[in-house]
Amino acid sequence: MYRNYIKRLLDIICSLLGLIILSPLLLVVIVVMLFANKGAGVFFSQARPGRGEQLFNMYKFKSMTDERDAAGNLLPDSERLTAMGRFIRKTSIDELPQLWNVLRGDMSLVGPRPFLAEYLQLMKPHQRRRYEVRPGITGLAQINGRNKLSYQHRFKYDVWYVDHLSFALDVKIILETIALTLRMKDVSSATGETSEIFTGEN
Repeated sequence: MYRNYIKRLLDIICSLLGLIILSPLLLVVIVVMLFANKGAGVFFSQARPGRGEQLFNMYKFKSMTDERDAAGNLLPDSERLTAMGRFIRKTSIDELPQLWNVLRGDMSLVGPRPFLAEYLQLMKPHQRRRYEVRPGITGLAQINGRNKLSYQHRFKYDVWYVDHLSFALDVKIILETIALTLRMKDVSSATGETSEIFTGEN
């Protein structure tokens, strides 16, 4: 009952309330990012696989500029990441536009984090079981290491979540996510500002 009906109802209610309550903060961030991103825009949109591996456009606040080198190539992430971008990542404010994805039904508040579309062809069948549920703004992997986890460990947490999804587990994940966000813990990967690239290797 919870998996098929109540979870989606709670997602709609919570995401709608979240967008309403956080609207002043969202407006402030939008105004600041207009200046901080040097004309690169405020929102970042990218196609990600959702439930059933169906693609949807996931939204985030854009934390980097579009600055390029003399050859027209984008500069490394660490050079394009603005001070404001670093702040909204550490505080997870950059994820707030995904409340719109939750309201639309693309995502859930809790579930496996949506990976890049190109990772699909690199995953093994048991790893792709993560797509049996809607992806989430936060998930079991996020409260157990977030970007510092290897992809193999992330897959293990994701599949375990699919098999043990429950109201109590979702509440636990949300509460621990809030605690970790306040502590700004495990935002960067072990090798840089952003998550490492998945190569499909064990």
